[in-house]
Amino acid sequence: MPEPLLDTRVPAVLLRIDRNPFHHGTLGAVRSLGRAGVEVHVIADSTGSPVRASRFVSRLHPPPPPGAAPADIAAVLLRVAARVERPAVLIPMDDAGAIAVGRLREDLAPAYLLPQQPGALPERVADKAELAGLCAAADVPHPLTVIPESPAQAASAAWRLGLPVVAKWSRPWLLPAGSGLRSTAVVRSPQEARDLYLRTDEAGSRLLLQAFLPPGPDRDWFFHGYADRSGALAAGGPGRKLCAWPRGAGLTAVGEWTDNPQVGALAGRLTDTLGYRGILDLDFRRCGTTGDYHLLDFNPRPGAQFRLFADAGGLDVVRAQHLDLTHRRLPVRAPQPGRAFVVENYAPLAALRPTRRSRELAWHAHDDTAPGRAMWGLWGSHVARRLFDRLRRLGPAGATGVLPRVVRQSSPPTPSLTGLTGPAGLTGAAGPAPALPEPTPTEPTDDERASRC
Repeated sequence: MPEPLLDTRVPAVLLRIDRNPFHHGTLGAVRSLGRAGVEVHVIADSTGSPVRASRFVSRLHPPPPPGAAPADIAAVLLRVAARVERPAVLIPMDDAGAIAVGRLREDLAPAYLLPQQPGALPERVADKAELAGLCAAADVPHPLTVIPESPAQAASAAWRLGLPVVAKWSRPWLLPAGSGLRSTAVVRSPQEARDLYLRTDEAGSRLLLQAFLPPGPDRDWFFHGYADRSGALAAGGPGRKLCAWPRGAGLTAVGEWTDNPQVGALAGRLTDTLGYRGILDLDFRRCGTTGDYHLLDFNPRPGAQFRLFADAGGLDVVRAQHLDLTHRRLPVRAPQPGRAFVVENYAPLAALRPTRRSRELAWHAHDDTAPGRAMWGLWGSHVARRLFDRLRRLGPAGATGVLPRVVRQSSPPTPSLTGLTGPAGLTGAAGPAPALPEPTPTEPTDDERASRC
């Protein structure tokens, strides 16, 4: 009988601090490892979550409370380790978890197997303010960015950057639940930038304003990978975001594995410069004027759509980490360009379209049907509740048919920037300052394509 690909004697523990019942990436990791025969433990808020219905979950464990201190997170992880009773591969599934694990490395060893890298590195790459400096050091393009120090500076910077601009909180994992604040927003006036800055104390981190790179056909790209002990990118690849939710600026609703040597080279250059080890998820946007790929986000954990990059041998970034940390040989990659990934609740029409290409759905699987059924029940309740809340907020004005203006925001999260200069106090990646935002393309944009998903 052939030896299994993964060392099934070593369990895996998935950590997710974020309270999100629709996090399909967690289900993808459960299925990937469980199908390989690995015992999978999940530390997450599983109340009502479809993930709890998966037949590949060995055991669910309650997560740390929202806003937990590192000591509280360590206590939860060590309590789970005591129940597992042997060293396990630990995989954080969100930024907050990855940052906490990086800080707690010495406390968690030897109960958990972790990639060997500086403990502060996950926090540095996830911090939107520090990322600009890291990109400059690696010669990776990054949107021109300013960090205002007052409401007036925020309004002035928004005007100088060229409206609209992108507003980000530098440490989105600190945003309080229920605040209505999102990690990223597109603001269209100096007053909106001023108003956001006034909520800095509430947000818990600094506000950044960035030059807006318009979406458009073939402009939104991502790269998922696993940097092994030698630093080589041993799994994953580049992909295109075909449809997003929310439209134009949100998570990937439909993605496609697409060869792109430029994106792959930028990912390799960044990991080499930083000495990064482990799973990474990078978001890029191509500038329609220069053709440069600008890094928008560096997530030090699996992206929700990581299963897009399961190759012909079944290798994905989660399996690669388990293999590497258990000292198993990583197989030669067998890429599958053209493979697609669809999140059914965000792109139902795309999920229903027949295709002859390799495709994976986020929720439905023939060998694990219960999570898909549970998702649709939960999603129906979620949509109905959101519609009811919106109608209630509109009140009598809803009957007029005139809706209030809404600023579109996206969902799924400081040291000063040094050595970077630009006009009027702006900071950003090395190179000339970008021009004012480009005009809206005449061909269909990602927004328009997403509305048809």
